[in-house]
Amino acid sequence: MEGMTMEGETFANVWDAICDTREEAANMTVRSELMLAIEKRVMAWNLPLADAARRLGVTRPRLSDLMGRKIHKFSLDALVNIATAAGLVLHIQISQAA
Repeated sequence: MEGMTMEGETFANVWDAICDTREEAANMTVRSELMLAIEKRVMAWNLPLADAARRLGVTRPRLSDLMGRKIHKFSLDALVNIATAAGLVLHIQISQAA
């Protein structure tokens, strides 16, 4: 949610507003973006979740957690591995903080 305002403060996204540190917010932002990209890819396959899970090398319950957006259950490393298994190519864009 870009440009979110809370108690007179403006935040770039929801994670900046609810996380305790900038580092945590950055991690959560990347994790949520990866989760959404993986979810979109899996839905495009139009497969039963069990088949999609096999394709990704994870269990069906694990994929259900991902599709249910249970972000707290996934590390950044795990999401990178799943995204790669999904055939997604990751690029990191780095810029100086404002």
